[in-house]
Amino acid sequence: MHVLLKRTAVSMIALVMAMPLSAEAQTAKTLPQSQTQMQLSFAPLVKQTSGAVVNVYAERVVQRQSPFAGDPFFEQFFGQRMPNRTEKQSSLGSGVIVEANGTVITNNHVVDGADDIKIALSDGREFPCKVVLKDDRVDLAVLKIQSKNESFPVLPLGNSDGIEVGDLVLAIGNPFGVGQTVTSGIVSALARNQVKNEVGFFIQTDASINPGNSGGALVDMTGELIGLNTAIFSQGGGSNGIGFAIPANLVKVFLAAADRGDKAFERPYIGASFEPVTSDVAEALGLDKVRGALVTKVVDGGPAAKAGLKPGEVITALNNISIEHPDALGYRLTTAGLGATVALTVLDNGKEHQATMTLAAAPESTPRDERVIDGNNPFSGATVANLSPRVADDLHMPPDSTGVVIESLKQNSPADRLGFAARDIVISINGVAINTTEILQKTVTSNPSFWRVEIERDGQRIRQFFR
Repeated sequence: MHVLLKRTAVSMIALVMAMPLSAEAQTAKTLPQSQTQMQLSFAPLVKQTSGAVVNVYAERVVQRQSPFAGDPFFEQFFGQRMPNRTEKQSSLGSGVIVEANGTVITNNHVVDGADDIKIALSDGREFPCKVVLKDDRVDLAVLKIQSKNESFPVLPLGNSDGIEVGDLVLAIGNPFGVGQTVTSGIVSALARNQVKNEVGFFIQTDASINPGNSGGALVDMTGELIGLNTAIFSQGGGSNGIGFAIPANLVKVFLAAADRGDKAFERPYIGASFEPVTSDVAEALGLDKVRGALVTKVVDGGPAAKAGLKPGEVITALNNISIEHPDALGYRLTTAGLGATVALTVLDNGKEHQATMTLAAAPESTPRDERVIDGNNPFSGATVANLSPRVADDLHMPPDSTGVVIESLKQNSPADRLGFAARDIVISINGVAINTTEILQKTVTSNPSFWRVEIERDGQRIRQFFR
């Protein structure tokens, strides 16, 4: 006997599976009760949401260097017969329209380095767009569709803190460029940080996500965006049922920065370093679970120092939300936003106490004094700056880093060819301590017969000699 069913998005809520945390939660989320409920469809929800999910086409021009470039023999006898060539590279990803004026959110890695970006809607229309704001650390980018008097379909942003493991979700995107595709699954885990990304706080789902889904939508059963599909765990390049999405609450903070016209996305400066709590540390501190962020270092005068935090203490909660690991702490601070005052639950010698911390941007306590080094010396072609918490944050370095750092290198310059790298800290040159960019610039003009250089790279001291 065939049963005819009326398809409604509201009915799909009955399919949501979740742990019975309360009587209210049990009423809102129940297991399927009949064969009729098992035969319900996601189609109404797809129609409601898929129009706001777009394809993102990014094109970049890449310089292909001649293999003989820089070789004096070949340049003398063959000149520019084998010049450097350029070629275009294209990449494909997904995005979500979050404002009716054509504001699109996607992943930074989808559009990074692109010279030309186009958006294709599910109805076949295509539009050029520009990058409004992007950040490689949180892997987010805001695009603006270039169109006049157009109103676009929008996918509203939900509260990603309201989802639970077991909730049903849909993933919408353009995997492998085959066209818009919808897959279903559940929320498999929360607060995941075992992903090569600085977000450090992901929603895990078993809804199929593949290359091309990056920047696409993870949608809950109410038709709201709860995450931006970003990464997969795969050894062969295909979906193994482990996908990761950036939570919508982080997307909201990033989108707000773009709407304000911020030129960069600034995360709060804490002025402290943290490590995960191991089982041994948890046992020693009397923790019932292996969780929290262990304070290992506190910078004098920073927000953490002003809040009274000390090395050896463990932050177990922020605004009464449990902190699983240091990445979760960073996420909670970022979503709280600059200027906010947060309440920290701190464990010290087996006793808990409360501390408050006001969130601010990293300060440039030492003037940056950026300088480009030239001349006949090992650092020629390097751009150097004095380190401060702001410069360290810009370069993704520890906040307590001090000294003179190499910010960037001109390609094929002496400094580049000698193997120096961005984020190298210059300790000394020929026995002269390099404390400022001014001292470095004066020291390299001495023109000695040989150079004795000491640098710090990723915490390791390296000594080099050049003639």
